[in-house]
Amino acid sequence: MRFLPIVVTVPMVLGAQAAPLTSADSALIGRILVAEDRRDSADVALAAGDKHTDVRVRAMAMRARGRIRDPKFAARDSMPALSAPKVWPEPAWRIRYRGLAAQRNDCAALRAAATDSSWQVRLRAADLAGASCTPDDSLAKTFMRWVDALPRDASRRANGGVSWHLAAHAVVALARVRPDEARVRVAALSRHGQWQVRMYAARAAAVLGDTVQLRALARDADDNVKEAAIDALSKLTGHVDDSIYLAALSASGAQAVRAAAVALKGSTRMDVRVAAEVLFERWSLRAIASERDVRVALLEAAGRPATSDRAPPARVELPPRTVALALGADVRLRVTLSDASGGGSFVVRLRGDVAPMMSARVLALAMSGYYNNGNWHRVEPDFVIQGAGPGTNEYVGYKDYLRDELGTVSHGRGTVGMSTRGHDTGDAQWFVNLKDNLRLNPTYTVFAEVTEGIDVVDGMLEGDVIARIEEVRAG
Repeated sequence: MRFLPIVVTVPMVLGAQAAPLTSADSALIGRILVAEDRRDSADVALAAGDKHTDVRVRAMAMRARGRIRDPKFAARDSMPALSAPKVWPEPAWRIRYRGLAAQRNDCAALRAAATDSSWQVRLRAADLAGASCTPDDSLAKTFMRWVDALPRDASRRANGGVSWHLAAHAVVALARVRPDEARVRVAALSRHGQWQVRMYAARAAAVLGDTVQLRALARDADDNVKEAAIDALSKLTGHVDDSIYLAALSASGAQAVRAAAVALKGSTRMDVRVAAEVLFERWSLRAIASERDVRVALLEAAGRPATSDRAPPARVELPPRTVALALGADVRLRVTLSDASGGGSFVVRLRGDVAPMMSARVLALAMSGYYNNGNWHRVEPDFVIQGAGPGTNEYVGYKDYLRDELGTVSHGRGTVGMSTRGHDTGDAQWFVNLKDNLRLNPTYTVFAEVTEGIDVVDGMLEGDVIARIEEVRAG
């Protein structure tokens, strides 16, 4: 691996005097970071870093050794503390949203929440309404109105508004509160042009135990709809519907194939095992690290252990600007939402001081357009928003894993973390902490923080789309 000579004069936030570094110093920092990413404790760059006269270089070598030695880097508390992220106040509606959890059986409170000024609170009321509210005609009629008002084209929402969301959440609530009213509406929503509506129809059908609709939705053209329907159907009918799951193994989306393979696990049909073996080979040849879940599910459907997985070799290289980021360069990205998602934007500052390799990789992906048209598929208004990748699903990510870079920056409100499904399995999806989520500190890497536009982040709804991400100047 060749390192280009760079002279870096950006100070690392370690409380040290910022002295100019030579091109040789920069190259050494690059080699230290690559050794850490490779988890190679024998790399001579670490020993050279230990002896360096500059405290920044020594600190990076020490941090690299800690991360290599301990996968969860418990010793990071001994590292110099890094600058804390900006503190953001909570929006007023979140207090009302949070308070509803204790009122889930208080139908009057849910009825009032269904008329709240915040869409998030209204949707929360639908999500919490259960069978105990069956006698509440007013609440049931509200949900029916939400479903019946769904436009044919629900692909756009105005700034501060909703599109498909009310109807989608309401039909699931109706399935619990008024099953008979829900059934006819589920049938109609199962044919709607917006795939998220059909996905929620599958969730409502699961509540109703409507296997007819679930069987139809398990053949849907959208892989996210397929996934939801197959997950629900397999719980209701077990291996009775193995033929449907077997057909779904030919889907193109990892999420649908994984769901089908999970449903087929334990099947006694020989054609299932043969098909799962063939498809495991096919998915292995794709050499995409973040598709491990689908490969393992196929192995298990074939009656083989997860240890038979053939993960692609890790690709280790030094992304552009990694060294500058490691030394504290102020690099900011503006995330602009599409007009169909209400528009607006927010700015994040990359935290290369704690996660230089991850920050640099995210920067490179953003500059390549990788995140353009990415979808925020997970929105939990009192927890996180997650997405920014292709496929609008947890199981679709970047082809190479991003290593964890756990540090001393906590998951406070407004920090940005990397989605993983286990240690060192970063899939390039972002999550933004909507509140202080300090329980995430031992497991997830913080690689950025919101510096502008937290109101846009707070107002995000499921399915909102990124139009573009571009670098902007600080200030």
